[in-house]
Amino acid sequence: MTRSVRIHAFGDADVLSIEDIDAGEPGAGEVRLRIHAIGLNRTEITLRSGRSPVKPALPSSIGFEAAGIIEALGPDVSGFTVGDRVALAPAYGAAQYALYGEVSLAPARSLVAIPDSVSFSEAAATWVAFGTAWGGLVALGRLGAGQSVLIGAASSSVGLAAIQIANQLGARPIALTRTSAKADALLGHGAAAVVVTGEQDTAAEVKRLTDGKGVELVLDPVGGAAFSELARATAQGGTLILYGALAPDPTVVAPFEIFARDLTIRGLAFPSLMRNDAQLAALKRFVGDGIAEGTLRPTIARTFHFDQIADAHRFIEAGEQLGKIIVTL
Repeated sequence: MTRSVRIHAFGDADVLSIEDIDAGEPGAGEVRLRIHAIGLNRTEITLRSGRSPVKPALPSSIGFEAAGIIEALGPDVSGFTVGDRVALAPAYGAAQYALYGEVSLAPARSLVAIPDSVSFSEAAATWVAFGTAWGGLVALGRLGAGQSVLIGAASSSVGLAAIQIANQLGARPIALTRTSAKADALLGHGAAAVVVTGEQDTAAEVKRLTDGKGVELVLDPVGGAAFSELARATAQGGTLILYGALAPDPTVVAPFEIFARDLTIRGLAFPSLMRNDAQLAALKRFVGDGIAEGTLRPTIARTFHFDQIADAHRFIEAGEQLGKIIVTL
């Protein structure tokens, strides 16, 4: 038996329950992991709260991102051995595997070897953040050198990863944040400029920063009423990529804003993108090379112990962190 988090109802962080379960034996294409670090994501918050449009049958396991050591290999697994240090680039749902736990099964297809110089916590903070940012900026957004990108919720782990990737591509990352409290930190993390949405006219400030042109690309996890302001900040023929729904209100953009300026609005679901073998391989190369070269590095805001999983969820929901929340075992 092993300790694992389960939910028996949807709701606030109090529904997270640590229980004894049987992790089972890995099936075809699976491994069993001894987990050392868990990366927390809004995906699990959305699932736990009941806001996810796809709800698992209850009681349910939970977990999306983790790093650990392979304990056992299932049939048809090659390229890895027992004892390997690995992390996961998720191509599955947040309730498909019991990754909030001491031991869990996991798909071998998603495994990424952890370099000796990288800790389990750093590895667990890497692949969803940089994978989502890569998916939006590179795979879908085709961001190029000399272009500008507007990054929503820039202090999140994905936002900080997007700043790094934009800089690596030779693009200009403009960070969005609600208050000026994080502005200096965002500049210190590589943002070329910061727009404070609660204190400035977003579209007007972006136009000022881009000599009236607007940005070629927008990467936003918020949506809601403010999304129309991001559309107004986008250049003619630009692209807006929505990868989250942090705002509870509907996302509405005036049709004229879209067709009169030839805007493209796309959705990004990281697990869906990773189901494509070529995209998964390209992500592993891009991020793996960046980690090895030191040009990409995750930012860990705070670490909690496994027994504090509910507190860790409350902390991420408060939205005050800069970077990734990690849970260690």
